Amino acid sequence: MRSDCFVTLELKSSGGIVINLKSKVEALFGKDIKKQASEILAFFDIENAELTIEDTGALPFVIAARIEAAVKKLVNTDKSFLFDILPENKYATEKDRFRFTRLYLPGNTPKLMLNAGIHKPDGIILDLEDAVAPDKKDEARFLVRNALCQINFYGAERMVRINQGNRGLEDLEYVIPFYVNMILIPKVESAERIMEVDKKVNEIKSRYGLDYTVWYMPILESALGVEKAFEIATASPNVAAMAIGLEDYTADIGVQRTNEGTESLYARMRMVNACKAAGIQPIDSVFSDVADMEGLLQNVIRSKALGFEGMGCIHPRQIAVIKEGFKPAEQELEKAKKIMVAFEKAKQEGKGVISLGTKMIDPPVVKRAEKTIALALQFGMLKPDWLEKEINTNN
Repeated sequence: MRSDCFVTLELKSSGGIVINLKSKVEALFGKDIKKQASEILAFFDIENAELTIEDTGALPFVIAARIEAAVKKLVNTDKSFLFDILPENKYATEKDRFRFTRLYLPGNTPKLMLNAGIHKPDGIILDLEDAVAPDKKDEARFLVRNALCQINFYGAERMVRINQGNRGLEDLEYVIPFYVNMILIPKVESAERIMEVDKKVNEIKSRYGLDYTVWYMPILESALGVEKAFEIATASPNVAAMAIGLEDYTADIGVQRTNEGTESLYARMRMVNACKAAGIQPIDSVFSDVADMEGLLQNVIRSKALGFEGMGCIHPRQIAVIKEGFKPAEQELEKAKKIMVAFEKAKQEGKGVISLGTKMIDPPVVKRAEKTIALALQFGMLKPDWLEKEINTNN
C-alpha cells in the first residue's frame, strides 16, 4: 500500500546485519532508511539478521513500527522503540467539547492517517478493533502508538478504539502514555467493563506520572448493552459520551438495519435518555453508504431530532454533511436569539420573570436557547459579541 512498507526479518547466528531495501524512493532516502533500520535493530540488541524492506514511501514512524512488530515476533523483549511526541499533539480536551463528527481510520493503514486532520473532523479514531484483521492486531498497536506521537491531528480529538476483553486492556499500554484524548470501548454490556478500563488507565497514568484526563466513549452494540445504558453512562466520571453501533445491534436483535431506523428507535431513544440523565453526549452510529449524501443528511436531521449530538464517519466526505445537519436551522436560531436577548434584558433590569411578547419564558427554554446559541457560535453562524450588539440595537 502507498505510504507503507512490508518487512521480513530473519535472525542469523553470524554474518552481522544485512539490509535489503526495495523502495520507490531509494535514490532519495535509501541511506536514511537503512540507517534507521540499523539503529532499530541495534536498539533491540540484534547483531546478526537479514532484514528486507519493501517500501512504497513509508514515513520513518511507519517503518519503525513495522520493524518493531517483526522483531517482537522473534525476540522476547520489554523494550519499545519510541518517537518523541510532537509538541502540537500535547493537548487535552474538555468533557463537553463538541463531538459532531468522529472519523474512523483502520489502525493498520497509515496512508489514511497521514492527512486525516485536514478534513477537520471533531475527532479522529485510530481503530484497533473491527477495522483491523485478527492477525494484524498486534502490529497495529505499534503503528497507532507511533501515529499518536508523529502525526499532526490539527486539533482533532485523538481517539483510539480498543479491542474487547483482555486484549483491549493490553491495547491501553500502547496508547495511554502518548496523549490520547479519548478511548472508545466497544460492545459494552456492563458498568464493570468501564471500571476495568478505568482501573487500567489509572494504573498506567500512575506508572508514567501522567496528569492529563483520558475520556471514555462506551459503544452499545447489543440488546443487553442498551438495557444497561444508564449504569454504563455513570460508571466513571470520565465517561464523556456514549455511542450506539447499529450494525451489531440490529444483528443482535435479528432485524435488518434501514435508513429510516424504525427498528432501532427504542434503542436509540433509550440511550439518548440515559446520556441526558447522566449529563454526557449521545453519539449516533455511522451511516454506511458513503455515496448517498442526501440519505446521510436526512439521517443526521432525524438523529438531531432524537437528541443525538454527533455521529460517526467512515469517509472524510461525510464530515461536512454531518456538520451541516447538526447546525441550528435559521428559524431555530432566530428564536433562540430573541429568548437570550429577553433573558439578558430581564437580568439587567433585575426582573425575576422573563417574557417574550405575551409568553413567559421558563428556565428549560432558556437552557435550550443557550445550547442553540453555543452551536451557532461553534459553526461560525454568530460572532462572539452578537448579544451585546443585539441589545444595543434593540435599545
